[in-house]
Amino acid sequence: MLERNTQHKPKMLVVLHQENSNPGRVGQQLVKRGFELDIRRPRFGDALPHTLADHAGSVIFGGPMSANDRDDFVKQEIDWISVPLKENKPFLGICLGAQMLSKNLGGHVTGRDDGLVEIGYYPLQPTQKGTSLMDWPKQVYQWHREGFSLPSGSELLASSPTYENQAIRVGKNAFGIQFHPELTYAMMNRWTTRAASRLVLPGARKRGEHFRERFVHDPSVLHWLETFMDQWIGYASEPAGNWSSNICR
Repeated sequence: MLERNTQHKPKMLVVLHQENSNPGRVGQQLVKRGFELDIRRPRFGDALPHTLADHAGSVIFGGPMSANDRDDFVKQEIDWISVPLKENKPFLGICLGAQMLSKNLGGHVTGRDDGLVEIGYYPLQPTQKGTSLMDWPKQVYQWHREGFSLPSGSELLASSPTYENQAIRVGKNAFGIQFHPELTYAMMNRWTTRAASRLVLPGARKRGEHFRERFVHDPSVLHWLETFMDQWIGYASEPAGNWSSNICR
């Protein structure tokens, strides 16, 4: 549980896209590491800071909307990603957040011509660069029907057969991942219930498969998340300059 007195804790900016959504296991990992979560929802009028001078880093999560939507908040978030990139602050984009990162850098977000989606668990294949950074799970949880192109200046860290670009790094501290390591069991129940209509899309796994495969694949996904967080942001007690030192070697 987050302590009441958080004035001395480094803050992490967390961007969410639905009224009742939460940062799941990524948020849990950040709190566990001593960070205070500064949760903002631009879709509902929250402003984003002009600088991350008062934050250790930032995370933009997924949502049901598209990075191609013309809503003001979508464009605002895409443009805002220039802040952590210019300031070299740790940034993580998850699903929609990764697609926004790609668009900020001139990339494109599109669905497949055959309409195939990834909803459920799917294979993940790290690149040579990705393998040099850390171990990756063989299957990850997905919930998307669009993917992003590899933007100029980025490194591809992991791929999948259906949507090639699954994990990228930009510079030393910015990462985008198409999959959902933040997913908790409660979130899986909620997504597969409230968005059950998407489970009939081409390529989507049936609801029962989501839960059966979670027992098989989730331990390695959680292990990856903990390893990634260790290297990407570390612990709030570490000097600011060391938050991402491991992964930047």
